[in-house]
Amino acid sequence: MIGQKKRQRVGSSSRISSSSSIDFPKPDGSLTETSAKPLLPSIPGGFNDPLTADVILSLQIDSDSDDSDHSSHHLHLHLHSNVLRRSKYFDALLSDRWQTNSADDDDRTFRINLKAASASMDPYLTLLQLLYSNDFSTAILTPSIALSLLPVALHLLFDECIRACIQFLEAVPWSEDEEKAILTIIPSLGHEESRELLARVSPPRNNSSEEMLHRLITASIGNHPYVASAKVKSFVAKMLKDFPSRDSVRRVFDRAFEASLKTVKESLEKYSSPDFRGDHDETEAIQRLNLHTAVYHGKDLLWLVERMIELRIGDTAVKEWSEQVSFVADLLRAFHDDVWRNIAPGLPALVLRCTARLADAVATGSVLAAREVRLKLVSVWLPVLIVCREKNVSPIPSGQKQLYQELEETFLRIISTLPMSDAELLLHHCLSFATRNVEDCPHLVSAFNTWFRRATRPPHDNENAT
Repeated sequence: MIGQKKRQRVGSSSRISSSSSIDFPKPDGSLTETSAKPLLPSIPGGFNDPLTADVILSLQIDSDSDDSDHSSHHLHLHLHSNVLRRSKYFDALLSDRWQTNSADDDDRTFRINLKAASASMDPYLTLLQLLYSNDFSTAILTPSIALSLLPVALHLLFDECIRACIQFLEAVPWSEDEEKAILTIIPSLGHEESRELLARVSPPRNNSSEEMLHRLITASIGNHPYVASAKVKSFVAKMLKDFPSRDSVRRVFDRAFEASLKTVKESLEKYSSPDFRGDHDETEAIQRLNLHTAVYHGKDLLWLVERMIELRIGDTAVKEWSEQVSFVADLLRAFHDDVWRNIAPGLPALVLRCTARLADAVATGSVLAAREVRLKLVSVWLPVLIVCREKNVSPIPSGQKQLYQELEETFLRIISTLPMSDAELLLHHCLSFATRNVEDCPHLVSAFNTWFRRATRPPHDNENAT
């Protein structure tokens, strides 16, 4: 006999007794019952016709319950060998090799016992009827029906039904549970049979999820042609926040941050280049373009920084920001003239906001930066803060602190985490935070008091020992 493989069955689990009639499945996957206790339909010359049948098929399913109605698990069907041969399983059973042992010599009636490899007879009865018909479209109406028939078709090697089920599943949407069932049954299919199904659920590349995430980020920070940018950013932020792999999200954000920062830096470098400086009319358009480009991508950069801090994946951004010596030099050159005020007045605020978000993440411990990174972050960006403060270039939101004052406090908190020798050098540069009224700069007073308190503390025992 041909070996029968146990296959997981999905779909309807209702049971049909030997006295119930059957029809093609309804859209919900169940079978139609025409009356309370009708006989199985007998189609003259066709399905279950005892007068013309030459095969008696005994269909049964296992029952684990001793007190259950065994009649509901056993059916005798009158079928025809020429029809059953459409199934390779039955064709093998009816071959000359098995006829001697399977046929009754008096009436030449073959007797076949078939144990259903599922918890219900419904899909087996439906498939046996389909052997008498090619009308698969009438029988396969939903994914659940296709999924209930497909394991039986594989069990009985009914190729036409297998193809019909797969073609249906390829063409229609699936629920999440149906997709799980399809993934379970795919290993039982051949390569060609499963190719389209696999293409629908399998990423084409190992990093395809990250590529999709990167495209989402790119769409959110670029000129989206269909909907407002704010709506796209809100949607993308939600998707990224809920994405299960933090490592993937971190990598795509680092990639996007690096690209946006590079664009901003290149724009400022071109603007600050001696080749493009001066009052020549022919350079004005280029100067405007460079500054506008810096502002445009600076907004993208700020959005990326805020999302990275929100997701607690800003480690790489903090480290990268602390190493922008040449970028800061270009910014300082740009801020020392007044051209930017008429062309890109929002540029200083964007740069300060990026710095403030990253510095605050370090000061609060959201990003655990090494000593060297903390030192460089303050050392590199403190001059930008001082210039902006002196020129009063940052906006003053109504009812809020000035942006540069918030950054002052954050820098002083980071300085308090550094060795006293480093803190001493940096605090000297922070003297510009002072005001005529000492009460207006309590953060600076507190920072110096902290340093002096530590400086006057008696040496620790370990220091004496050395």
